[in-house]
Amino acid sequence: MSFKKENRKINYLNGSLPQRCVRCMACRVKLSMMIPKQTAGNAMKAEHAEIWANDRVARGMAQWRRERPDIDCSGKAVVGRILHLHDVILRAVDRVLARHGLKYPTYAVLATLRVAGSPYRMSPGELLDTLLLSSGGLSNLLRRMEKDGLVRRMADERDGRGVIVELTEEGLKIADAAMAEHAEVERKLVSVLSDDALDMTADALGMMIAASER
Repeated sequence: MSFKKENRKINYLNGSLPQRCVRCMACRVKLSMMIPKQTAGNAMKAEHAEIWANDRVARGMAQWRRERPDIDCSGKAVVGRILHLHDVILRAVDRVLARHGLKYPTYAVLATLRVAGSPYRMSPGELLDTLLLSSGGLSNLLRRMEKDGLVRRMADERDGRGVIVELTEEGLKIADAAMAEHAEVERKLVSVLSDDALDMTADALGMMIAASER
């Protein structure tokens, strides 16, 4: 290993990367993985580690390793927990949104239009670029939302052949009421994480998403 590479490795281990690297998402995640365990351990208490060491994902991985030791199942430590959390998060969010007569897909459209800013309009294509819905799924959802008086669809003045989706006054009212409660439940879901652990988790998930979209 060259002196330059060796020196860089020492910098990682000492937590003393150059400022330009510390700002880099990839370097920050690498640093979090390479620093001594006693330093990283400050981000999570030991009792929390005991919980996830024996959660349903860990138990499933133990079975895989016992029955299929020829398969590297290490990815399940992250992917399995993300899939489990997907259900946990949606249940928690839907409980809050139910107070406003909403489920998450409807709320997602309302909130996306709301944060687009006045006059709260977007094309279906712009919505699709933001939401995790298929084209057919969005069309059916918008039809139901229009029937419920939450949005209106009209000809797009920018493109006579296109359609634009706009929040109604009722849709705007419901979006504003639900958004604060939605953000609150998200904060509660991540409150178990320290500030450092929250940043590292956000960075790592961001890297996974960026890699999947290349």
